[in-house]
Amino acid sequence: MVATTAQPVDMGVRAPRRGLAWWCTGVFELAQRNIRHILRSPELVAYALMQPMMFVLLFTFVFGGAIDVPGGNYKQFLLPGIFVQMVLFSSVFGTTVGVSTDSRSGIMDRFRSMPISRSAVLVGRTTSEVLRNIVSVAVMSVVGLIIGFRFENGFLPVLGGLGLLLLFGYAMSWLGAFVGLATKSENAAQSAGLTWLFPFTFISSAFAPSESMPGWLQVYANRSPMTTAVDALRGLFNGTPVGSEVTQTLLWSLGIILVFGTLAVRKFGSASG
Repeated sequence: MVATTAQPVDMGVRAPRRGLAWWCTGVFELAQRNIRHILRSPELVAYALMQPMMFVLLFTFVFGGAIDVPGGNYKQFLLPGIFVQMVLFSSVFGTTVGVSTDSRSGIMDRFRSMPISRSAVLVGRTTSEVLRNIVSVAVMSVVGLIIGFRFENGFLPVLGGLGLLLLFGYAMSWLGAFVGLATKSENAAQSAGLTWLFPFTFISSAFAPSESMPGWLQVYANRSPMTTAVDALRGLFNGTPVGSEVTQTLLWSLGIILVFGTLAVRKFGSASG
């Protein structure tokens, strides 16, 4: 007998390519998946808009007359803070609950078994939150204009302020992704996503000048990334001096993405399902 050596048969199967294009494709597909989920549940967007609308109406027409603000126009003072609050609640709470739900339902385990970059899974999730925030900001801008708020600066500063707002929200969504992966249940994720947000937003200059707070509380409020982001938007929207608030907000955003993006990707990779 003549021994023959078996030759590998090409069945047309190719190993998945690796590289930037492969990673971007994964991000795009997963972002689309999350957007389709949002579109099937429009109440998610509705609930995210109801809360900031409620705060606008309450603070403008109930508390606004009792709060002294620089310039005397409380609507111009309040709306930048409401924009930041809305983006925070939408990004952090939406990402926390969404990631936790996917983890508990087993979808994250399926993603781990697929030829998809693990970072692309989370980038796709956080990117979809940016698109939801764009819709929310557009709606809240209309609400603000109806009650008398005006963008008093030029087009480019206002556009830059909106971009800065979306970047800050995107950064905070990475914090939400980490919390969603770290919690053990959807109920725990909901509690964890909301509990710290209320003191984080209220202990800032969003609703009242930080100078009206006790001295010991001002120490935190004046250095909070929430205050920095709100003050940056006030300057860009109202045409008042900005100072270093824009630069500080950019640095806060990049730092939060670096820290919590790294932690979230590691948590996702090390989770056993």
